[in-house]
Amino acid sequence: MRHSAPLLALALFTVTGAAAAQGFSTVEERMSATEFREAGLDTLSEAQLQALNAWLQRDRRCVAADAAMDSRGLRPEALDDEADIISTLPGAFTGWQGGEVFTLANGQVWRAIDPGSALRGVNLTNPRVTISKGLFGAWRLKVEGYNASVKVERVE
Repeated sequence: MRHSAPLLALALFTVTGAAAAQGFSTVEERMSATEFREAGLDTLSEAQLQALNAWLQRDRRCVAADAAMDSRGLRPEALDDEADIISTLPGAFTGWQGGEVFTLANGQVWRAIDPGSALRGVNLTNPRVTISKGLFGAWRLKVEGYNASVKVERVE
């Protein structure tokens, strides 16, 4: 379905205005008009575009975890909020047995502090990981595609 220019402008203004009030940049604001068109987003209905922006707004918590770092590549406030930290472990990854140090692609360094936890027998390259705040303020690292997690502490 193709939008007429006035209808698309009104839809973008409505979505953009509501999103801006919440400190959120919509997909229309993030992309140039050419990128928007080349990605085929100009063919979305108003409802589809609003759904996409709603998803982006929900997902921005995770994206912000990687993007909002200080000059050393660290995000110290990550330890004070509830946002998941999503990154990758560059290079070969074979699991953990306790005490390992994990250097994420975003520059953060975490150490496994759960001696009873192990993930063995994996052979991955650049696996995606999520570090989430759990019970009692503990942080847990989980490798995408595996059910195991390990309690970690921030080193750098």
